[in-house]
Amino acid sequence: MAGGGAIVDGASLKRAHLYEYEITGYFIMACLVAALGGSLFGYDLGVSGGVTSMDDFLKEFFPKVYRRKQMHLHETDYCKYDDQILTLFTSSLYFAALLTTFAASHLTRKKGRKASILLGSISFFIGGALNACAVNIFMLIIGRILLGAGIGFGNQAVPLYLSEIAPAKIRGAVNQLFQLTTCLGVLVAALINYGTQKIHPWGWRLSLGLATIPATLMFVGGLFLPETPNSLIEQGRLEEGRRVLEKIRGTKNVQAELDDLIEASQAAQVIKHPFRNLLQRKNRPQLIIGALGIPAFQQLTGNNSILFYAPVLLQSLGFGSDASLYGSIITNSALVIAPFISMAWVDKFGRRAFFLEAGAEMILCMVAVAITLALKFGDGEALPKGIGIFLVIVFFVFVLAYGRSWGPLGWLVPSELFPLETRSAGQSMVVCVNMIFTALIAQCFLVSLCHLKYGIFLLFAALIVVMSSFVYFLLPETKQVPIEEVYLLWRDHWLWKHYVDDDDDEHDVPARRV
Repeated sequence: MAGGGAIVDGASLKRAHLYEYEITGYFIMACLVAALGGSLFGYDLGVSGGVTSMDDFLKEFFPKVYRRKQMHLHETDYCKYDDQILTLFTSSLYFAALLTTFAASHLTRKKGRKASILLGSISFFIGGALNACAVNIFMLIIGRILLGAGIGFGNQAVPLYLSEIAPAKIRGAVNQLFQLTTCLGVLVAALINYGTQKIHPWGWRLSLGLATIPATLMFVGGLFLPETPNSLIEQGRLEEGRRVLEKIRGTKNVQAELDDLIEASQAAQVIKHPFRNLLQRKNRPQLIIGALGIPAFQQLTGNNSILFYAPVLLQSLGFGSDASLYGSIITNSALVIAPFISMAWVDKFGRRAFFLEAGAEMILCMVAVAITLALKFGDGEALPKGIGIFLVIVFFVFVLAYGRSWGPLGWLVPSELFPLETRSAGQSMVVCVNMIFTALIAQCFLVSLCHLKYGIFLLFAALIVVMSSFVYFLLPETKQVPIEEVYLLWRDHWLWKHYVDDDDDEHDVPARRV
């Protein structure tokens, strides 16, 4: 099918038409508590860039960067913050997260999604407290590593949790609660940084230490979370799985959905080595799209460079300290608006439409930034006020586009693609690849800005062209398809049907009906 937009008709989706559900208070509570995992990720995204631009923080830990900043107080250039140890403060968290996710995969599969959520909140709490009390770079980095471990566990478990407890028809909106709380975390962190920069000399400690609050909320709420029916059945706790399914669906008529979950669980039990199974030919679509392509491209959009270093970037372009943080708040507010747009429409218009439409906007924004800087920005010359305002508006539009597409869908779509037998392994690959590219972007952006100058934004524009083409040709539409039946989409896709063979499925996974 041209463009990869294959849709499986209702007759081929087994028992999906028999699924019943009501939106209950219990279901809403479970979704909101689990989604708090996104606030951990978001708070760190928002707080680290602001802290690294604060004079008090730089004077205590990075005096060379502080002196360079003061020397260029009236000179705007691209290289003020080019310091690899300073960027290691940001990127070390993501290197830790990518290593932790493999342990999270084992825990998530054997003990359930809830266990990973709880452990992640504990690690994040300790890391936040250690950063707030840091007296040397070693303590800072250890704290960041613990924060990264918390994010590794949380990002592995929360998208799975939300996708598994959500009814198929609203799964897109429910899963995007993770992105919404991530965005709220980013915005709250930016607002906190705006206030704490005025508290001398320990305001930065307050910014870092307040990370313990979302971690505490996530842990306390997590104690009362139900485990997902998928995980309970996978662990052999069938009756408990039925009770939870009835409770979150608000009805006793869950037999059709339960039968599909049991079949998926039986298939999962056959798989003893899920990571090895993920590499098999029949799982090539999930591997290439879900585990490799989408999580890598999510970071290569350039959005997280703006989130990490918005205050630093805007200061480099001639904004004052207050103005740069204020511009960062405006930009981050787009992240909070965007998920509501996506939540309202993604289950109607589909994942592909959001990827492609927003991708076109993001390309135009990156090109506009590059042209503006090439024409108006030079060493020792501050940007005119009007140009500065224009750049903030362009960044706002870019983040708004990202926040309704690659941001939430970068977590939603992979969580939908993997069958139960490889789901925890697949999600670990998603988090691992995501964190590898997040860490590389965090570590390399400032030095790239220094050497490529405005060309860095043209590079991001070119990458968005590539990733939009990737979605157009390779990703089938998954809207409203039950999560345990998404595998049927590959058989009608113009490319993936050559990798997925019905006879192989029946031979490898006898429990799954085809």
